[in-house]
Amino acid sequence: MPKQKTRKSITKRFRITKKGKVLRLQGFRRHLNVKKSASRKRRLSRVVETKNPWAKKIKKALGK
Repeated sequence: MPKQKTRKSITKRFRITKKGKVLRLQGFRRHLNVKKSASRKRRLSRVVETKNPWAKKIKKALGK
């Protein structure tokens, strides 16, 4: 049986911790930033944990 290939687009967007949590960057930060407050932009720049149903699919696509 052939090996499962990892999705390269997903390896660039997600990171898995040692405990198995899936981390991602938040969206809504690229443009239209003039009308967003500084505190909102700071909050959006943080790395957050991905919710469970998606995390399972992401791990499978990464081959983990």
